[in-house]
Amino acid sequence: MAIRQIVQIGDETLRKRSFEVVNFDNKLASLLDDMRDTLKKSGGVGLAAPQVGILRRIFIVEVEENKIIEFINPTIIKQSGSQTGEEGCLSVIGKYGIVTRPDKVKIKAFDRFGNEFEYLGVGFNARALCHEYDHLDGIIYVDKAEELYSERR
Repeated sequence: MAIRQIVQIGDETLRKRSFEVVNFDNKLASLLDDMRDTLKKSGGVGLAAPQVGILRRIFIVEVEENKIIEFINPTIIKQSGSQTGEEGCLSVIGKYGIVTRPDKVKIKAFDRFGNEFEYLGVGFNARALCHEYDHLDGIIYVDKAEELYSERR
């Protein structure tokens, strides 16, 4: 396991659409383990593979303290409600913004072993899921922000 460098805004990798994962193997497990270590060290809530320079449809989110869920080839199958709140990003250091997202999001995805599952995110978890999901399509929260600023409010 290793800490990976987090790609910063301006790097073209963050603007590309990621590719589906087809091999659920040791290479995937190693990437997921590295992403977990990188997320823990960074103090963030979520991390998408493009943020570590890998164009694969993978992200992880800490849904509870010390409980990280891995989402491989995720698909949003249902969303409802609306919430507006502050977001930051490990790939946009020192900036924050106000973004409107769904309040509930249901995602279908695969785990590291290729088993399909569904996860319902509500409130802050829904926000984090949507934020990381956007990274897989080359979208950064600053594209959706109603307002940007340099200090947390």
